[in-house]
Amino acid sequence: MADIIFYHNPMSRGQIIRWMLEEVGAPYDSEILDYASTMKGEEYRAINPMQKVPAIVHNGKVVTECAAICAYLADAFPEAGLGPRDDEKANYYRWLFFSAGPLEQAITNKTAGFEGSEQQQRMFGYGTYDLAVNALAGHLAGRDYVCGSRFNAADVSVGSGVIWGLQFGTLPKLDSFVTYSERLAERDAYRRGKDEDNQLIAEMQAAG
Repeated sequence: MADIIFYHNPMSRGQIIRWMLEEVGAPYDSEILDYASTMKGEEYRAINPMQKVPAIVHNGKVVTECAAICAYLADAFPEAGLGPRDDEKANYYRWLFFSAGPLEQAITNKTAGFEGSEQQQRMFGYGTYDLAVNALAGHLAGRDYVCGSRFNAADVSVGSGVIWGLQFGTLPKLDSFVTYSERLAERDAYRRGKDEDNQLIAEMQAAG
């Protein structure tokens, strides 16, 4: 058995962690969960009481939440070179948590049809959808990656959100988003993870 167990459903945010695991290159075992049954079962609730995927167990320790898992794996496997260098740490942590917090909240609320009144927007950590989107788009303009010219774990988290958002129309097709997403989609680890999950999706759909 591998040191990492990856709890996953291919039609979920687990695709982010599949990509990260492929970038890390460490062996892992996958446990594919079903939304209606195994994800709600007692065995998995003992791992994640939220009954959500993804989660990993590494050497007996549980980690949930995509940004946290990306950061954890970068730390746990430094030989992969996915953690931040000293001069990258400000942008690394800023945008890693921005993608998991303000940006995802802004997208989720807008998709649900809830943007709030002006007074409510002052309470939101992201303010408005446009503010959050334009903040990230402005940062990526003129940069190859979140921290400049070097890919790292922050790009897995941020990049997954951008790729997904462009695919499903929850983010506008701004030039900085499009060029960034195209660059990331060329990575071998991204393609391996995507191919694996697409195969699993096809099998699940064929099985009904």
